[in-house]
Amino acid sequence: MAEPDFSRAQWRKSTFSADGACVEIAYADGAIGVRDTKHDGSGPVLVFDEREWSAFLRGVHAGQFEIDELTG
Repeated sequence: MAEPDFSRAQWRKSTFSADGACVEIAYADGAIGVRDTKHDGSGPVLVFDEREWSAFLRGVHAGQFEIDELTG
């Protein structure tokens, strides 16, 4: 996959975001980018292809990333 250009991407964050502890996502060049909002758009971007992003979302919906499961 070629390096996607997120410079003109429309970044969005969850309506559940609070206290600056949130991430933003954007779609560009067939890729999904995820970044931390604390860096005001200048931090690193994690890049997922659509297959990887779908797998991640399935895991979220299945509860695979709950705090108790990660720390317990």
